Amino acid sequence: MPKLRTVAFVAGAALLTRGALRRRIQLSPLWPLPALEEPTSGRPRSRALRLLVTSHRTVADGVVQLRLEGRDLPRWEPGAHLDLVLPSGLVRQYSLCGDPEDTSSYTVATRLVESGRGGSREVHEQVTEGMELEVRGPRNRFPLVEAESYVFVAGGIGITPLLPMLRALPQDAEWRLLYAGRDRASMPFLEEIEKLGSTAVPPGGPGRAGGRVTVVEGQPDLDTLEVSDGAAVYCCGPEGLMAAVEARFPHVRLERFAPRTSSDGNTEFEVELRRSGRTLTVPADSTVLAAVRDELPDTAYSCEQGFCGTCQQRVLEGEIDHRDELLTDTERAGSMLICVSRSRSDRLVLDM
Repeated sequence: MPKLRTVAFVAGAALLTRGALRRRIQLSPLWPLPALEEPTSGRPRSRALRLLVTSHRTVADGVVQLRLEGRDLPRWEPGAHLDLVLPSGLVRQYSLCGDPEDTSSYTVATRLVESGRGGSREVHEQVTEGMELEVRGPRNRFPLVEAESYVFVAGGIGITPLLPMLRALPQDAEWRLLYAGRDRASMPFLEEIEKLGSTAVPPGGPGRAGGRVTVVEGQPDLDTLEVSDGAAVYCCGPEGLMAAVEARFPHVRLERFAPRTSSDGNTEFEVELRRSGRTLTVPADSTVLAAVRDELPDTAYSCEQGFCGTCQQRVLEGEIDHRDELLTDTERAGSMLICVSRSRSDRLVLDM
């Protein structure tokens, strides 16, 4: 008899619990969300580090350089960048422009963007020496490849990912750099770059390399670029400059820290949130993230530019228009960053 009473008690408790959960879910279908087989949204893409800001100095008009120190830091290669978590919680991406062999510090630089969303102003005005910052990375989606020759095009602060590449090239490598800026005072690392461009090459080479670097104050003339077959072309800078270089040299490798725009324009589409049973309309002038957060305010996001990966969501149905600069081909097969990417079909179904 005691055993039967125990079984009855347990069964009764289970029924009461199931009923309570059913009522709770009816009140709020989003509590608790079913677990994904493999979590995606908010998944850290690399381990975070806490580094000390040991230098915060101006290196050009409107440009500050940060030195972040730690111990046994992950190595990186030219073209890599870091995610910086700023004191406010904003996450911004900055190219590494120091020495890849230095495992005790990372160096980044950023220009103050008056019309920006606040990240660069925070770096300039609120980040100070002695402060600790969280960083993630390094990651590299802009690697230096082996080539017969190189052509680099930089616009202003876009020189930062290219500078370590110039340092890493063999002394006898054939390369040219077109470096454009508003004026010389606004162009960071200009003195070092001109020295790199005037370094003599070994006997038998093309002579002195004083013509390697062309500095332009104002809009550059791309007609001056001579690109031979087998040359690797790299460009980083304002969107207008990168678009012009890409139109002229379709094989160019680009590094951008703003979402890629579509020349086809945006259209309205529907998004079904399968697990919550809701269907949303994404207007042509808005984003999936904005529409989702109207319904699910706690949806994780950060950079809103398709770089940090915080808002990554699994896609169950529909054709994705990927506009991020982060996801791998494998990840793009079944997920999207809802802050910038859109739909090529009339409807997307997200596992939310």
